[in-house]
Amino acid sequence: MNFRNLDEFWVFYMSQHSKPSTRRLHFVGTLVSIIFFIISALFNWWLLIFVPLSGYGFAWYSHFFVEGNIPATFGHPFWSLLCDYKMFGLMLTGNMDKEIKRLGKRPVF
Repeated sequence: MNFRNLDEFWVFYMSQHSKPSTRRLHFVGTLVSIIFFIISALFNWWLLIFVPLSGYGFAWYSHFFVEGNIPATFGHPFWSLLCDYKMFGLMLTGNMDKEIKRLGKRPVF
């Protein structure tokens, strides 16, 4: 799939994250990867290996075993990373449900 801009990709990205548990696992993976990044910067740089392992580990598990699709990272790695942080920020601030409604999706709890 070809996308002209990040906004177009965002709509696709969210369609690939339709289940709340998929989004939650992404949130945990992103949070753990941020924690590993900070720990590695403060204490030992070899811990940087855990940044992508934790982030992608949680995310890919959620795609293969929860959502049942292929991670968007495989086709669009940079845009996927940006959208992951956008989704993380929306979830952190409590605005994810509002964004899902804006995109025409109904949140499922």
